[in-house]
Amino acid sequence: MRIDLHTHSNVSDGTQPPAVLLAAARDAGLDALALTDHDTTDGWAEASTAAREIGVALVPGMEVSCRTAEGISVHLLSYLHDPAHPGLLEEITKAKDARLSRAERMVERLAEDYPLNWDDVTQHMAPGATVGRPHIADALVAAGVVADRSEAFASILTSHSHYYVSHYAPDPMRAVELVRAAGGVPVFAHPVASARGRVVGEQTFRDMIDAGLLGVEVDHRDNPEEGKAWLRALAARHALLVTGSSDYHGLGKPNQLGENLTAPDVLSRIEDLSSGTVVVRP
Repeated sequence: MRIDLHTHSNVSDGTQPPAVLLAAARDAGLDALALTDHDTTDGWAEASTAAREIGVALVPGMEVSCRTAEGISVHLLSYLHDPAHPGLLEEITKAKDARLSRAERMVERLAEDYPLNWDDVTQHMAPGATVGRPHIADALVAAGVVADRSEAFASILTSHSHYYVSHYAPDPMRAVELVRAAGGVPVFAHPVASARGRVVGEQTFRDMIDAGLLGVEVDHRDNPEEGKAWLRALAARHALLVTGSSDYHGLGKPNQLGENLTAPDVLSRIEDLSSGTVVVRP
């Protein structure tokens, strides 16, 4: 089986609707795919219908945006949790609302120097989508300011930029606890991707493990090779699941479906460890 456990649709910052994403997974030769939109499960219903029709198993998931007390961004993948769990739902709703106000403030700053307004950004968002910097990047591309999302994030939208605005995000240990309470399986996404910005130290890994972390995403294009080796050793010491994935967003990013994969036995363990929802099979 070919399994990709980290992808995004236009319900957050991907460029394809969930059904189109499932079709692309089929065309890429995948047998199973996790839909892990940022701070939302709104794409699950459409993706589930498409999975049954198209013949690709769907692992319902989500990517929870977190931040440490030191201000370091942490992304937590949640697999097979209950989407209606009150505690988790309240937290991601709070984070989603904060993303919107943050994006509006960033666009206000950008408008002082670039031909950009909020309407330009919303043209690149699906109705009800979780807004993020990628949507602002798409508007900058359309305005001819940058060539693609990658250039936007490397310059204008970097966290060191004058235009950057932070937003509320839960503590990663709290997020792990909430995912477990919702019956989900929490996996630390691209945990040593230093090219994206600051990464957490070993103590945060230990704290997240103590809170109930069950896995680490090792095979991801943004994890350096030495970091992957360290993660595998950590996983072996703490009996953590090891996953691999594309972090596919559709157009605008170089990531390709299936460029990294998760072993079938790992997906089986995720199913065994979860109690919130189930894999949707054709």
